Amino acid sequence: MSDLETLKAEVKKLSAKAIQAKMDLHDLSEELPVNWTSIMSVAQKAHDAFAELERKREDLKTLEKV
Repeated sequence: MSDLETLKAEVKKLSAKAIQAKMDLHDLSEELPVNWTSIMSVAQKAHDAFAELERKREDLKTLEKV
């Protein structure tokens, strides 16, 4: 598998991970005030997932230009 194909597969996995993190955050918000103590950890997971996805998308754009 080429570097480009590998990176595309990684972006796809990270996208799914980010979507799940978003849904977890959404679900938590609908349940409030139940489990309010987990807001920070769930939000941090969502933040980290989207940050990693954004970095990999930038890497993919750079690799596609070459």
